[in-house]
Amino acid sequence: MSNKQIVRVTPQSPAEKAGVQVGEVLLQVGEHVILDVLDYKFYTYDADITLLLKTPEDEIRSVFVPKDVGEDLGLDFSTYLMDKPRHCSNKCLFCFVDQMPQGMRETLYFKDDDARLSFLMGNYMTLTNLSKREIQRIIDLKISPINISVHATDSALRAKLLSNKRGGEAFSIMRDFAKAGITMACQIVAMPGLNDGEALQKSMEDLLQLYPQVSSVSIVPVGLTKYREGLYPLKPFDEVSANGLLEQVETFAKNCKETMGTSLFWCSDEFYIKAKRPLPEDEYYEEYKQLENGVGMLRMLDVEFTGASYGVEEIPPVEPFSIATGVSASSFLHEMIDRMAVKCHTELDYHIYPIVNHFFGEMINVTGLITGQDLIAQLKGKPLGSRLLISQSMLRHGEQVFLDDITVEEVQEQLNVPIVPIGQDGFDLFEAVFGV
Repeated sequence: MSNKQIVRVTPQSPAEKAGVQVGEVLLQVGEHVILDVLDYKFYTYDADITLLLKTPEDEIRSVFVPKDVGEDLGLDFSTYLMDKPRHCSNKCLFCFVDQMPQGMRETLYFKDDDARLSFLMGNYMTLTNLSKREIQRIIDLKISPINISVHATDSALRAKLLSNKRGGEAFSIMRDFAKAGITMACQIVAMPGLNDGEALQKSMEDLLQLYPQVSSVSIVPVGLTKYREGLYPLKPFDEVSANGLLEQVETFAKNCKETMGTSLFWCSDEFYIKAKRPLPEDEYYEEYKQLENGVGMLRMLDVEFTGASYGVEEIPPVEPFSIATGVSASSFLHEMIDRMAVKCHTELDYHIYPIVNHFFGEMINVTGLITGQDLIAQLKGKPLGSRLLISQSMLRHGEQVFLDDITVEEVQEQLNVPIVPIGQDGFDLFEAVFGV
């Protein structure tokens, strides 16, 4: 089956009204050959377009499709990208996929590094597997915004971090993107002794040169599992080194704020937790541009949780409950819920259980990497109340399955308590806790 074969035509869509059929293959839009989903979305944006199609009988036909500017054609193809996903060509010193145990589902071992997924799904790419033609196509089609894993702007250092000689080309490509008006959100995975200190300072200074096309930069600590045998010897951030990096980034960001009106650089929540420092207040995060990298996630949760209580004067007693969360977020959640209970004049009977990550290793303390087997092992026999609240981030997207392929139903049976998955949303958490 061709990647560009049509598998569904939305009822009452422009394509259906024009007579486009399931099973046909899209060849061209107007005079433009369609290579993948980027070409498709760009060239079908205009009003009143002509499609060149190949029928299941290998006949070529042309179909005129009347439509409004920006209106979706209403076609689904055999693959989302209308092409094969592009595998990462790097061997990053810090790659999380290389640190996973054997025997997990196959999809967890696939390393994507695809510019199309960066634009369409918000994935981060390294730029190392882009050909000159593809770089030019991003510029020509104005593919924006895109997300880039920078890690370092020094060419030699970046090539080392990615174990790829093409890694050193990234900043030059980013300059070309900036000149073309492409907006870029950037990420730096910080590693003690490698790309922190002077290297991080250079990276921040270089990226600042590309503002406003570089619209935000997150700095996150390297994640290290217990499965690192044979891999590059990396060490985690501790309280001292995390404080040092925070001081460095916040000082630089403060100067950016004073001169340009934006901090531009933000550290993830995990750095503040490692440094045992309070999280910045709501206004510090501006528009929360780097939430997907854990920048301001806990603060936004708190803001939403507080906002959910507006107009609520008093809450009737609620049934006992429990929450399972990552070690890093547990104390913050406890303080937040206790403060709200006082505000709403209610007493709570609950437990928050910080789950130690034995599956990946105790250095991994984020909630989204908790497995079903760790929940069972650490909560069995504990007082859990009438329900156990967990974060939806522990589960495979759209499913009720943990990373280790244990289902929510199986955990419920083992713990003998209903499990309530909650989105990363303070309003959902407030409702789940207080029933309001």
